[in-house]
Amino acid sequence: MLDPDYELFARVVDAGSLSAAGRALGISPAMVSKRLARLEERLGVRLVHRTTRRLALTEPGARFHADLVAILATMREAEARVTGVRAAPSGPLRVSAPTSFGRLHIAPHLHRFLDDHPAVALEFNLSDGFVDLIGERIDVALRIAPEIAPDLVAHRLGTSRRLLCAAPAYLARHDAPETIAQLSDHRLLAATGQMPWRLVSGTRRATIEQPSAVITNSSEIVRELALTGVGIALRSLWDVGETLARGDLVRVLPDWEGSTDVGIYAVHPRAPAVLPAVTAFIAFLRETLADTTF
Repeated sequence: MLDPDYELFARVVDAGSLSAAGRALGISPAMVSKRLARLEERLGVRLVHRTTRRLALTEPGARFHADLVAILATMREAEARVTGVRAAPSGPLRVSAPTSFGRLHIAPHLHRFLDDHPAVALEFNLSDGFVDLIGERIDVALRIAPEIAPDLVAHRLGTSRRLLCAAPAYLARHDAPETIAQLSDHRLLAATGQMPWRLVSGTRRATIEQPSAVITNSSEIVRELALTGVGIALRSLWDVGETLARGDLVRVLPDWEGSTDVGIYAVHPRAPAVLPAVTAFIAFLRETLADTTF
């Protein structure tokens, strides 16, 4: 049997506070704090930094929690094999997704996942940056990238096709570029970290490295700047498909696109066993995105 204080620590991390963990376990916050301190003393290491509002895992605490989650999942799987019943998805599930992609393509469908798995307590956060899955206790993250770090398990969900585009108003004021070299004469728009642009046209390759006309950490701001005629952007088809169809944006240099090595992935930390809720959410993503053209 797993040490009860280990299970308490895992519950504290999942709950995010001593009081919430105490309510879930049916004991007082003072008792939770006492048992957590006892565990830290026994291990000889501080597992969490305590503040008035929240708990922050230390680096050893984050590693220990990741190991505990894997052990608990393995135990549940072992019990399921013995009883012949597969464990139903349940418990907290923390998901991170890129802001625009999550808002446009995942959030409208979350009701189906929640209806199918009512025992899952979903936390769905949006961020344009790559969050630290271990440090932020993220169970599943959606990433749009050419490659995934080897310490993560990656499930490819699709390819992100990216096109050069601009508003008709911008092209009316500035001659549309007819060659890749002429892009240097234009205002280009990209969020922090999205330059250089690597473009392909058949067997031809080009790299565009030029400061963005506006500095921003938000892909949604880049999209709005392009729509309002500020400059030329390299945008994913999943992001601007409808605006292209309406004519609010038009393609620039249509023979050229972003390199095709950028994939859409669901990723999670490597572990001996995967939580049923993680498996269920990845299956939900595959079903949701199966018929979507990017």
